[in-house]
Amino acid sequence: MTEPSTTRAGAGPEPAPDSAHAASAARRGPVVAALMLAMGLAALDGTIVSTAVPQIVGDLGGLSVFSWLFSGYLLAVTVTLPVYGKLSDTFGRKPVLIAGTVLFLIGSVLCASAWNMASLIAFRVVQGLGGGALQGTVQTIAADLYPLKERPKIQARLSSVWAASSIAGPAIGGLLAGYADWRWIFLINLPVGLVALWLIARHLVEPVRAAPRAGIRIDWAGALAIFATGAVLVTALVQGGVAWPWLSAPSLGLLGGAAVLAALTVVIERHAAEPIIPGWVWRRRTIAAVNLALGALGLLMVAPTVFLPTYAQSVLGLGPIAAGFVLSSWTLSWPITAALSNRVYTRIGFRLTAILGISGALLLLLAFPFLPFPGQAWQPALLMLLLGGTLGLFQLPLIVGVQSTVPYEERGTTTASVLFCRQVGQSIGAALFGAIANGVLAARLGADTDLDQLARSLTATDETRRAVDAAVDWVYLGAAGAAALALLALLTLAPRRFPVLQEEN
Repeated sequence: MTEPSTTRAGAGPEPAPDSAHAASAARRGPVVAALMLAMGLAALDGTIVSTAVPQIVGDLGGLSVFSWLFSGYLLAVTVTLPVYGKLSDTFGRKPVLIAGTVLFLIGSVLCASAWNMASLIAFRVVQGLGGGALQGTVQTIAADLYPLKERPKIQARLSSVWAASSIAGPAIGGLLAGYADWRWIFLINLPVGLVALWLIARHLVEPVRAAPRAGIRIDWAGALAIFATGAVLVTALVQGGVAWPWLSAPSLGLLGGAAVLAALTVVIERHAAEPIIPGWVWRRRTIAAVNLALGALGLLMVAPTVFLPTYAQSVLGLGPIAAGFVLSSWTLSWPITAALSNRVYTRIGFRLTAILGISGALLLLLAFPFLPFPGQAWQPALLMLLLGGTLGLFQLPLIVGVQSTVPYEERGTTTASVLFCRQVGQSIGAALFGAIANGVLAARLGADTDLDQLARSLTATDETRRAVDAAVDWVYLGAAGAAALALLALLTLAPRRFPVLQEEN
């Protein structure tokens, strides 16, 4: 782990470099295993729950609001990321990660004991409050553990956790829901989380650092303002176009309320002694450029994640499992290119590597509308495989690069701001691309229908298949627009060379 170079009084002689490196690697092994387990809890959550939705609704009811099983969790994760980032910089990573893991496990137990859909949604929010600590703090500790040249190793391992979860999650969820009980999809978190907790408590040793100064104040007003802003904004984006029209009074009222709360949050943070989101996050060109670029990444990721399975089933005629494999092909190439990206950015720099990656992604997204109709399954699968490869070259150099421009005591806040922007981008993308797809379907079919309805009850007519094909084509063009925004942010805001700090082991 990266530590200050000060020597404690009474300490023995420094070990030889080779033995010190071996000892460090031995200490890191259990911590890395704990991080992968903790990340696995968050990664499995969405995929394992989605396959059990029919059984959950059949048992608890609440079909009209079941989407909040995912939206409520996403909301809690998104708005708590900056809070946990600031707390980890103030009090250390270890207590924040332990508290978040415990909260996630408590939420899992509560979810398993839910008696109706309302209680399950509320307990999913509790899970999300812990999930924010898992996502942000794990990424920060990963940067603490390894020096700059070795960080792609741990980041690739964490990416492989997401890849494995995208494949294993639906299978595990289907087996538990079909042959046991849907409540086990939450209880299965307990043994995994408890092992992660034991490893973290026993093996994670943080650098020697000054204790928080006496009388330190936590910006609870800022945290509450961020939570309220995120809650109102996500509610507007999730429910707009579904529960009520986009231009209706509820949508306009919620969006206006989110704007007012965002302005209030800025005022509070400017006057706070220890703001949750410090102003320097946006004043520093490198961090601001990475935040905007990864916000655009969150936006474009919605296109394949949400709409490709429907395309594969309705246009290509695949079953749900085969459609899932078409989507999962990008999770195979993403961690591979991420792991190899250090061989690129050590030669040409973080910025240029990310520019090459997002430029390739832009071309691939623009190529999707040129796929033949109806086409073969290997064609979108190949595009997704290549897309994952380009995004591995784009995302990881930016995360590693921006983490390397800040000292230890600012790394948690910086990492959280990057992940926060990506999560917000995903929320905006789900609403924006959903509106695009539904608008194309309405124009093509001449009826008040949407993609969700077609996904549940597809009619095998050529007209319907062509309408879905056109809708998804337009969604991918929108994703290409998001890639162009990311490219623009890097070209105009990011410095040619990231101001990397010299590290001391």
